[in-house]
Amino acid sequence: MTRIVGVDLPKNKRIEISLTYIYGIGKSKAIEILEQLKINRNIKTKELKDEQIVLIRQILNNSYQIEGDLKRVESMNIKRLMTISSYRGKRHQLGLPLRGQNTRTNARTKRGIKKTMAGKKKAPRK
Repeated sequence: MTRIVGVDLPKNKRIEISLTYIYGIGKSKAIEILEQLKINRNIKTKELKDEQIVLIRQILNNSYQIEGDLKRVESMNIKRLMTISSYRGKRHQLGLPLRGQNTRTNARTKRGIKKTMAGKKKAPRK
C-alpha cells in the first residue's frame, strides 16, 4: 500500500479514487491534483512511480489543508460558534440539527434514542 499523509491508499484502485481516502480530498480535488501533475487518472495506485508519489505528497502538503489540520480548523470553528453563543453554537451544544430541520418527529439520528416524557399520555378512547 502507498502511504501518503498518514493514510494508506488502496493499491488496486485507480489513483483518482484512492486519493479520496484522504480526509479533505474529494473527487474533484483529486482530479485537479492529477491534472496539475500530468498523471493519468486511470492508472492504479500500485503502478505509480516513486517520483510521482513524492510529487503528490508535496502538492498535498503545500497547497491543501487535509487530515489533522482540517479537522482542527473545523473543531475550532464549532468551538468559536459555541463561545459567541450563536444560534448554531447553541444547537451544537444541545446536539440538535443546525439548519432548520424539523425536530418534532424526525432528527432521531441527531437526538438519539427516544426518551419517554412524563405526563404525555394519550387521552383514553371513549
